[in-house]
Amino acid sequence: MAGKPAAVDQTVDNPQGMGFFHLITSVITLIVGSGVFSLCSDMAANGADGQAIVLAWCISGVGVFCLVLTFFCLSRVKPKLKGGIYSYASEGFGHFIGFCSAWGYWISAILCIVSFSALLFSALAYFFPVFESGNNLPSIIGASCIVWFYTWLVSRGVTEAAAINAVVTIAKMVPIFTAIIAIVFLGHFHPDTFMANFNVMTTDAETGAILNSGDKILSALTTTVWVFIGIESAVAISGRARRDSDVGKATIVAFICVLCIYLMVSLLSLGVMPLDELAALENPPLANLMEYAVGEWGAILINFGVVLSLVGAMLGYIVLTAESPYEAAQQKAGFPSFFAKTNEKGSPVGTLVLNACIIEIFLLIMMFSDNTYQFFYVLSAGMILLPYLFSAAYMVKVAFKEPEAFQGKVSASPVFYGIIGLLGVAYALLLCWATGAVGLTIMSFLFAPGIVVYVLSKKSRGDGYLRGTADKIAVAVILVALVVSIYFLVTGQIVW
Repeated sequence: MAGKPAAVDQTVDNPQGMGFFHLITSVITLIVGSGVFSLCSDMAANGADGQAIVLAWCISGVGVFCLVLTFFCLSRVKPKLKGGIYSYASEGFGHFIGFCSAWGYWISAILCIVSFSALLFSALAYFFPVFESGNNLPSIIGASCIVWFYTWLVSRGVTEAAAINAVVTIAKMVPIFTAIIAIVFLGHFHPDTFMANFNVMTTDAETGAILNSGDKILSALTTTVWVFIGIESAVAISGRARRDSDVGKATIVAFICVLCIYLMVSLLSLGVMPLDELAALENPPLANLMEYAVGEWGAILINFGVVLSLVGAMLGYIVLTAESPYEAAQQKAGFPSFFAKTNEKGSPVGTLVLNACIIEIFLLIMMFSDNTYQFFYVLSAGMILLPYLFSAAYMVKVAFKEPEAFQGKVSASPVFYGIIGLLGVAYALLLCWATGAVGLTIMSFLFAPGIVVYVLSKKSRGDGYLRGTADKIAVAVILVALVVSIYFLVTGQIVW
């Protein structure tokens, strides 16, 4: 993930590398994604009021910051672990848990593409009403065309395009800052509206039960983790820095900048319209908010930005969905050798086609179940929690069992990073709880097939499997969760 570690007080000269400001902007671009365009509504739609939103951001601010420091530290202390963030789970807790981490990361990326497609075509519906909410038949056909075109493109060796990255960056940042400036400086933020939204009695959308303060905060937390997906990638640019000493500072500054952007979008929106109206905004919510605040030009700008941003982001995630299982298969981490096979261009074409087929299945589910962007991003965020959880747990393990590994690699003490890891573990567990019964149910269905894939993969290679106690406990937890989930579904106690 990172370049060769150096002593903390040593300056690493890399004239071709990125300077401090460039590092900051690059990290910001990596973290800020499509979620920023729905922040103004999603938390309110889940039942959170202004007070709960502020507290959720405080919790996530601390939790995500701990995860950022975890990935930064592990990239320095354990530079030889190059298999992605799931390699930390494998190294620390055994092969099957490492596989589950890789599996969760892969499925999360696939679900990202599905959620992107729903938001993309709901934005296009502003210009072409035939797409409606982004999950009807024309939208599914359009999304399928994009997915298969990108699959073909990546199979031909296209993995990155500087021009596309530049367009994506502009498409994200210009509309966001325009919205912030318009709300603040054109007089569309009303303090009385903000205060009225700060403490509101809200109810659960499904049961109609009145939500207490804790429920409101939990309902907002899943949205906060969605908008921070990608934090593990931010540390990867550390190897491109001009000065090694800039990396840690740039990562922290960039994280604070991203958190400020999210806070401004979330909180300023509370001063524009009543909470119940915010909750009812259609996708993408920021476009509808801007239309309410400044008129049609605001909606056009945001929707156009969403379209350009997501068309580019989907290419990046098609690459990611191929790379993550490809790397795991190469390292014999439980994925079948099929995932590691490449064509003459060096692209894992079989993996790419399989990914596209899985995406098609989820797109059809989205069409027939009327599930939208928000439903799939909650699942995506939930699936990535396992890699985050075990990365933080591995940080704790290294800090207290291998303190000598920190010498000359990072400035803070092993105890400090051990505490950071513990906070990261607590945050990941809290988010697992926040996904709720439906989220945990669906995740058990998504993880269970991985057991079969893992066992068949290990048997085909003649390797042993599920020998460790941790592996057996992990399998038992997944199977028990699956059985309980099936029971709740059959008895009607959980309805998707």
